[in-house]
Amino acid sequence: MTGRLANKRAIFTGAVANIGLAAAQMFIEEGAEVFIGDINADAGAKAVAQLGPRAHFHQVDLTSEPQIAEFIAEGARTLGGVDILCQNAGLQGAGPTENFSAELWDRIYAINIRAQFLCAKYAIPHIRAQGNGGAIVNMSSNAGRRGGAGLAAYSSSKGAVIAFTNALALELAKDNIRVNAICPGWVDTKFNAAAIANLGGTEAQQQAIALHVPLGRQATPEEIAPLFVYLASDESTFMTGQSVLIDGGAHN
Repeated sequence: MTGRLANKRAIFTGAVANIGLAAAQMFIEEGAEVFIGDINADAGAKAVAQLGPRAHFHQVDLTSEPQIAEFIAEGARTLGGVDILCQNAGLQGAGPTENFSAELWDRIYAINIRAQFLCAKYAIPHIRAQGNGGAIVNMSSNAGRRGGAGLAAYSSSKGAVIAFTNALALELAKDNIRVNAICPGWVDTKFNAAAIANLGGTEAQQQAIALHVPLGRQATPEEIAPLFVYLASDESTFMTGQSVLIDGGAHN
């Protein structure tokens, strides 16, 4: 690797598996130190063991504002400051709107957008205190751009991430803190189990991918992770307020 994130200090949510873990691994390979938050302590311990000594874990319930505040504060203490916030935590649910649980709807919003607001709220002062700008990278989705049948809660929460990203980028431009979002399409992880079930199973998903994804396949987490690095690094210093599709051409 080339040290594109040398000496950078990054706080991550949702980095104990899948895309987030691949991104955290790449951050460390590029010279960063990472502080990961997740509700699953066992998964967090395994992730840190895999990532090595430049990774740290803190258990946090991202539906709790006090726990988020403590998570960000502990991250800043452990890392000696914060340069980057990567918000990858997410929750998916699927099904017809008329049968959809209001409780699940609220939890999807709590994880997918409210937690992003709260993590940003508490991280921004630490990033600003560095005095040389910084970066926030939010996870959205192709579903947030175009929606999906049976995915009203997930799609609308991810659409809210895009709007939040745009607004926060304008708000923080004066501080040279850049805010961008990533919008993946199908990625081969267990996270998409609810959407796959809603389609009718793996065979139906494969048919949908063949029909709608020009590249004809799903991405791997390792194909999404480099976009996190790019948006967090000095290679993208004139890029803010963007929601970047990485979906094999499905949105074209």
